[in-house]
Amino acid sequence: MDSEDRIALFLDYENLALGVRDHHGGHAFDFRPIADALAERGRVVVRRAYADWSYFDEDRRMLTRSHVELIEIPQRMGATRKNAADIKMAVDAVELAFERDYLSTFVICTGDSDFTPLVYKLRELNKRVIGVGVEKSTSALLPPACDEFLYYDRLEGVEVPTTAGRWGGRPGRAPAPEVPQQPEPEPQPVAEEPARDVDTLAVLVAQTVAGLEGGTSGEVTASGLKRTLLRKDPTFSESDYGFRTFGELLRYLAEHNVVELAAGPAKGDPEVSLPERGDREAAFALLRSVVVDLAGGGAVALSGLKDQLRRARPDFSEKKLGYRSFLQFCKAAATTGTVDLRWSPDADDYLLTPRS
Repeated sequence: MDSEDRIALFLDYENLALGVRDHHGGHAFDFRPIADALAERGRVVVRRAYADWSYFDEDRRMLTRSHVELIEIPQRMGATRKNAADIKMAVDAVELAFERDYLSTFVICTGDSDFTPLVYKLRELNKRVIGVGVEKSTSALLPPACDEFLYYDRLEGVEVPTTAGRWGGRPGRAPAPEVPQQPEPEPQPVAEEPARDVDTLAVLVAQTVAGLEGGTSGEVTASGLKRTLLRKDPTFSESDYGFRTFGELLRYLAEHNVVELAAGPAKGDPEVSLPERGDREAAFALLRSVVVDLAGGGAVALSGLKDQLRRARPDFSEKKLGYRSFLQFCKAAATTGTVDLRWSPDADDYLLTPRS
């Protein structure tokens, strides 16, 4: 039990409930998917929701069954509704951060950018902060401030309505009968969430592993890699790319020679590294052969060379090999003796020549 994260959960309930209603075709907010996601991350010891509950009578019962403490923020006539709840929630979170040392993680459920200073303050106090918000009503400022950000729409158990269902929340707006061309639900699927590009993911993982290998003396473990990916993008989730677990994602990338896996310091936490041979050697050989073909006994300018490599091998990407730029890839090839690389003031470019 001592190794478990202790979590304090704070819900800006009006922000969540209205966000779900507006962007999920009028559906009601369901607390269960959030509870399940947090159960995988630690032990939730504080659960508080803030709202004027006279506006959310049905929701009170649902939250009470889930052992959420309801903090009543009554509204006076003509008063601003949101500020009272926001201030109370921020004060309570900071107070608990000082008074309860055992709380290691704070979960702030809102999409409101007004809570960004609270997130920064909690992190200053050495607390891990997880944000939760409805994707279309979450400010772009909030997710990057958190250690991890979960979009409610992507949580297991949340039913996201189809595009057609999103337009059903407005009564009295029947479709105009004069527009028979509206049988255009054919292009409608384009409006659905586009599939995440696994090639882009491979580039991100390879670059991250390369950065960790260059910046640390020890091995790169799967758990350390996942933490770094979340620091780069708090909304990162392997499930967005079709993988059930991070281990499954790493096995897929290992099968495609993006990374190599070896036994790590703990069971279930393998060591991750970039391939020393294989694809990298093949890429260096490709570079040399293209330079030989183009040089004709002379030198080849770096500008435009990458396009020539892609003509020879359309799937070429130096980033999948862990290099941040094509120049860095060429410098690595020069270090191994594959080509010579020098700067030419006359050409105002790097020149490559094949090494015999």
